[in-house]
Amino acid sequence: MAERIYPGDSPPSSGEHSNPKPAPPSSDKPIPQPGTYVVQIPKDQVYRVPPPENARRYAHLSKRKSSRSTCCRCCCCLLTTILSLLLAAAIAAAVIYFVLKPEAPNYSVESVAIKGFNLTSPSPLSPEFDVTVRADNGNDKIGIYYEKGSSVNVYYQDVNLSNGALPVFYQPTNNVTLFKTALKGSGIELTAASLRSISNDQNKGTVPFTLKLRAPVKIKAGSVKTWKITVKVTCKITVDKLTAASKIVSKDCDYGVDLW
Repeated sequence: MAERIYPGDSPPSSGEHSNPKPAPPSSDKPIPQPGTYVVQIPKDQVYRVPPPENARRYAHLSKRKSSRSTCCRCCCCLLTTILSLLLAAAIAAAVIYFVLKPEAPNYSVESVAIKGFNLTSPSPLSPEFDVTVRADNGNDKIGIYYEKGSSVNVYYQDVNLSNGALPVFYQPTNNVTLFKTALKGSGIELTAASLRSISNDQNKGTVPFTLKLRAPVKIKAGSVKTWKITVKVTCKITVDKLTAASKIVSKDCDYGVDLW
């Protein structure tokens, strides 16, 4: 009879059975399945060298990234330069303001003599306005050059009645100048409604006009003269009648400048 072998018995001796296979060495690394291959690549090569099929794309992306970095640096430099120039200009303006203490000149209309209004005739009008303007320069260290290219216009409602220009002159510091300008119009045709309106205004002794003055000037501070600045004056004036002896009933002038 065959011998029985129990689990607790010791294994048979080498003479009785075939030699068993030695146990594989223990290792933490996984053992590949039969028929597979493990290729080991240096770590530096894995991270630094792209596959051949992606080499062109890698070079393109690297170049684009470098271009973006250069563009960002240029934009930052440009922005820094602009901010520096603005800061320098603001500091210079503040210094000039506190040193010169500039004051805006005052303008007003002193008198108006009117001719050429014949409201009873159907023929076109040729109105004339002799306007005296007062310019008050109250600055201690700033003079004003009034240049060529000025314009003075008188309107009734939206109708331009006459036009002219200011004389060219220099106004020194702490000076008040009265200058008279002759404004003329020709072939002015008023509508029937405008004729009735201006006639009614004259009968009431309150004829309103708008005077618009535009003058290119240069500011002089010491030996420094600025670029041309446009002075804008708009005056609402009301006269009692349309004659050479007219008197101003009311006036209100607004002042502004265009720096460029």
